[in-house]
Amino acid sequence: MTGHTPAGPLMAEHRVIERVITALEAQLEHIASYGTADPRVIDRITDFIRTYADRCHHGKEEDILFRRLAEKDLGDDLVAEMRELIEEHVSARAMTRALVDANDRYATGDAEALGDIERAMHELAEFYPAHIAKEDRHFFKPSIAHLSEEERECMLEEFAEFDRKLIHEKYRLVAEELARHE
Repeated sequence: MTGHTPAGPLMAEHRVIERVITALEAQLEHIASYGTADPRVIDRITDFIRTYADRCHHGKEEDILFRRLAEKDLGDDLVAEMRELIEEHVSARAMTRALVDANDRYATGDAEALGDIERAMHELAEFYPAHIAKEDRHFFKPSIAHLSEEERECMLEEFAEFDRKLIHEKYRLVAEELARHE
């Protein structure tokens, strides 16, 4: 592959996600050591996962990369791997919802929710490194090789446009949520 590739920005986003998974693991260590969680820290982690890891990163993969790749003759193995990656994104959303729910219950005084927080955080801590490794090491390079240089450049432009719109989408939703609680 010559020139710029859509794998570059996606892999850079993986490095950012890994930093938050490290923070999640630190929160797990805190829970193990002190028997308490910090709901504000978990809120920040889940906001990051929902907005950056899922909506931004997985959104680019699903809405742009995978959509374009679905038009190509990738071969059975890459098609199966792409389907598996999409299923993993769905699973990550469920894990994150479980963590949000458990954290909400814990923040309102349900001490038993701490176990659910730990379970969901362990699942996410195991999921993301394996998922990222699969994409970085096995999927991106062979799948993107099916795209022309022009298609890659167009995809990079779509990524940039996607990112520009995302912040407005997120904070429009925040404004709507806040307006409902006036």
